[in-house]
Amino acid sequence: MRGIETLDLNLIRVFNAVMAERNVLRASRQLGLSQSAVSHALNRLRYHLKDELFVRTAAGMQPTRRALEISQPLRHSLLQIASVLQPTQFDPPTAVHSFALAANDDITATLFADLDRRVAQVAPGVNFVIHPANRIDLAAQIDTGRIDIAIGEFPDIPDRLQSQVLFHQDDVVVCRSDHPVGRRTLALADLAAFPLAVIAMDASRGPIAERGLVRQSEMFDRAALEGAMTAQGLSAQIRVTLPHFMALPTLLLHADMLAIVPRPLAAIFCADGRIVSRELPYVVRQVPICAVWHRRNVTNRAHAWMRRLIVDLGSRWAPGDGGEA
Repeated sequence: MRGIETLDLNLIRVFNAVMAERNVLRASRQLGLSQSAVSHALNRLRYHLKDELFVRTAAGMQPTRRALEISQPLRHSLLQIASVLQPTQFDPPTAVHSFALAANDDITATLFADLDRRVAQVAPGVNFVIHPANRIDLAAQIDTGRIDIAIGEFPDIPDRLQSQVLFHQDDVVVCRSDHPVGRRTLALADLAAFPLAVIAMDASRGPIAERGLVRQSEMFDRAALEGAMTAQGLSAQIRVTLPHFMALPTLLLHADMLAIVPRPLAAIFCADGRIVSRELPYVVRQVPICAVWHRRNVTNRAHAWMRRLIVDLGSRWAPGDGGEA
């Protein structure tokens, strides 16, 4: 293998893109290069490292053992270089910057309208792209720098990532205002008498785990619901399981259905008076909602500025609730 002195570091960027996409065309689009330029760069790197690196198959560009061995160290090294070369100052009024954030639709509805207003006021050149936080490769997206900050419920956060609790939330029931339980206290029997709508981000029950970052797939406290109902010899009628929250108001306005949702989202649903919320007739767990980012970004000025905005907005739901992890 030839020495580092003769290696063009742009070849490492191409290697990382092909490793992430497993496809030369998608890698070329990501890099803003032609397919032939990417192929030529791969050939140069193969010559330098004396390894095929990728084998073309029907399933895409499959990495060799050597490629798998070097991919994470190389990705980390490039991200470290990018971090070192970041501007030492970040001036919000004049900054031109894009942030990639990950959050599901309940958190997006809860936090991001206020975040957008705040950013527009103080940093008009800053924009952000929001990705779903339930994707199976979320941790890898944070590792590779494609996601700057993820926001949600993360029961187990690996050491390579840093987190801060924004607020705690519990569940309530929502229904249309003229529902039979819309003007009285909700009872356990109501959860057996009326059909329920719940949210699950994944078809399988239980947590989603990938590279150490665990996320809940079911967005309600099923154990508390089933435990309370079983103790009274009752059974809940879960009629509809949805992959997102924002279809619920339309569904509830046209049915005698109840839905279990996070309390902050319920406040948004109830704003126009057509939907009302009711306390659940059993003890529900308090869920910490966290912001998560890679530790290499701790000293990044732009990143720290965005984190402060998010933490400040999160504190409105539970003042004084945040804390570094």
